[in-house]
Amino acid sequence: MTIETDSAEVRNAQRREKHHEADVVIVGAGVFGCAAAYALANQGRSVILLERWMHEPDRIVGELLQPGGLQALQKLGLGHCVEGIDAITCYGYHVVFHGEHVAIPYPVVDDQGKVYAGEAAARVESTTSTANGKTHNGPKLRRPEGRSFHHGRFISQLRKACAAHPNITIFETTVTSVIRGSHSEQVLGVETLTTDRETGEKQPDFFFGQLTLIADGYDSKFRKQLLPTGITPVVRSKFYALELIDCPFPPSNYGHVVIGKTSPILLYQIGTHETRALIDIPHNLPAASAANGGVRGYIENTVVPSLPESVRPSVLAALKDGKIPRSMPNSYLPASGKANTARTPGVLLLGDAYNMRHPLTGGGMTVAFSDVVLLASLLHPDRVPNLADANAVEQAMKEFHWRRKAWTSIINTLAQALYSLFAADDWQLDALRKGCFAYFQMGGAKTDEPVALMGGLLHEPTVLARHFFTVAFVAIWLHWCERVRSFWGLWKAPLLLVDAVLILWRACVVFLPTIWREAV
Repeated sequence: MTIETDSAEVRNAQRREKHHEADVVIVGAGVFGCAAAYALANQGRSVILLERWMHEPDRIVGELLQPGGLQALQKLGLGHCVEGIDAITCYGYHVVFHGEHVAIPYPVVDDQGKVYAGEAAARVESTTSTANGKTHNGPKLRRPEGRSFHHGRFISQLRKACAAHPNITIFETTVTSVIRGSHSEQVLGVETLTTDRETGEKQPDFFFGQLTLIADGYDSKFRKQLLPTGITPVVRSKFYALELIDCPFPPSNYGHVVIGKTSPILLYQIGTHETRALIDIPHNLPAASAANGGVRGYIENTVVPSLPESVRPSVLAALKDGKIPRSMPNSYLPASGKANTARTPGVLLLGDAYNMRHPLTGGGMTVAFSDVVLLASLLHPDRVPNLADANAVEQAMKEFHWRRKAWTSIINTLAQALYSLFAADDWQLDALRKGCFAYFQMGGAKTDEPVALMGGLLHEPTVLARHFFTVAFVAIWLHWCERVRSFWGLWKAPLLLVDAVLILWRACVVFLPTIWREAV
């Protein structure tokens, strides 16, 4: 580091601390906010990071990081944040469907991240084998890994990394509004309330930046101001959470999805002794009504019997405290191209405040970190020297909106489509759900590409469409096999053709509107 650079950092730090001025003001020191602050600071930007509550958060989602998200985290220089927090290695998914089991490991990839599915992986592996005493050098193959952990511990590590960065200053304060120019709509910064350490009273405070980045999470107070009218999160259900202690559920180091008579149930280890159970309960579910014992009654009477026997004692033990399990809404919010382009200059809305999907597939943090990698490249000082240049930022965000679709269209569509299938509430969806599980059981190339899509490793929406509609045809075939058990069942053929059309139509209704919103 040169003397000039060192003195510039000192001047910028003083400017942030005394005058509350920086190149970038970021609202929210969560997953997205911390990563964005660190990435922009690494480019030499002066960053102010604002957070309402700097204590370790205690949330029940944001605990599973897919391999694609881990790779993005490492690109940002934050890979060390999953170390020292008792994080658990994750090798893939394990699905339980009415008592039947199938494990779906992440696929083989090479050093460049290329995914090898089915026979292709075997062929490439053979190029590295020894034959006739000679070693044939091929690409080095490996199975990527994800991580699961306590959300609060991970966030604390991200905040610690930001606090140690010379270009970042963190303030504990509550943001109340944006500050606009007196003669234009340009956002100049934010107004906050900061607690006076001597009196304990909240005092007005002000922070200014060339660019304000708002990442205040799923319950954003700024979303209505910055998103077009009518775009609000859609919430169909809630996840109710339990923390299970020393819960045996083989195979270990997999994310478990239990599908039975209830909506899907997720289980995954978040520590050496702790396992998170997330129980999906749709809104207005009669079985969870007060008359039927409420949420606790539903879990005890309906959910527990549908779980594997090895898990049931741990769940019942977690319910002994008599409290209603904590919950989080499962929200879907498609990204709007108008949110960050040609709307309000000087401010960006990003993270969960901007785009959400059902947490069923655990893709939220993968989207966040991948977005930050792209955002940092598009706002790099070589491309946008002055962040106060609203036109340059707008052009960068237009490119951001379209380029991020390579992964968001896949992860978001998969989350919404699989939830519709796994929480099936009609016979067509039930047929598709059976077809999906049968497809998982085929293994090899049939599952390598889909799990690569879910893991944020493969960014090809056409591959998603191919596999989804293959599942639909598998569902139709299984439906026919169930109905036509002998030669005499062929009289049902006309009815089965109608059923086939209805199943295929239902698949289109589940998949096409979502992929259209996300990819087009």
